[in-house]
Amino acid sequence: MLAGRPAAGLRTARWRVLGRNRALAAGTVLSIAMTIVAIAAPALAPYDPLAIHPNHTLEGPTRAFPLGTDDLGRDNLSQDIYGARLSLVVGLGAVALGTLGGLPWGLASGFSGGPSGYLLMRLADLVLVFPSLVLALVIRALLGAGVGNVIVALGVTIMPALARVVRGEVLALRERDFMIAAVAVGARGSRIIARHVIPNVLDLVAVLGAIYMGGAILTEASLSFLGFGTPPPAPSWGRILQEGYSYLAITPWPSLAAGVAVFVTVLGFYPAGEGARRVVQRDRM
Repeated sequence: MLAGRPAAGLRTARWRVLGRNRALAAGTVLSIAMTIVAIAAPALAPYDPLAIHPNHTLEGPTRAFPLGTDDLGRDNLSQDIYGARLSLVVGLGAVALGTLGGLPWGLASGFSGGPSGYLLMRLADLVLVFPSLVLALVIRALLGAGVGNVIVALGVTIMPALARVVRGEVLALRERDFMIAAVAVGARGSRIIARHVIPNVLDLVAVLGAIYMGGAILTEASLSFLGFGTPPPAPSWGRILQEGYSYLAITPWPSLAAGVAVFVTVLGFYPAGEGARRVVQRDRM
């Protein structure tokens, strides 16, 4: 918490801003809803997502299959529900890995300063030159197939972006009175980071995590659509989109259902994270 801002008053002000931000509220509701769907997938899915119904291939919506079936006769609704679980696992894993790497990267660059901090940021700039999808494609191709490798590829793309934001926040904190006072009384660097720096950047990191969550889910779907994402038979929204693309002239439901699932999920995480980021930045002004 920043010096000079009472905890109770700060929390009250934040809740007032959150209540007035409809986009943030809607995004939060969508994010929570998709998380509940992912957690409760076994109870919500009417069928096993991999179960094949050979007499019901490429069907439109019916009472038995509310969102139709794919070319193998698998229920689209069940696949999409389990796809939410896979997307949530990949997104959370990527954000966690990106935070574990990006947070110390940004802290070291911002707190150390000098040539070492400059070099650390130039390294981040070098990684950020490549579009996240291209970088994830290269890393995934080098590591091979597997959910874990997809998470690593996405996590690496998050690290440099998070490091840059954390560095900027640390540089701003270094000019605060309480930081200057801590240095003046001879506090060690590790103690300053643990007691003053990290507590003041964690809320921003949490907010960025929601934004990066949406990006990770979208990138994973893109990788799966291109054939470099989560390998089959795990139900992935991107792979369902890719498989249904060949049958658009017959039935659009496999691709349409998966596409709407990706859209709604990303639409939830992005506004929630962006709205929370504005609240945090407003508190720091």
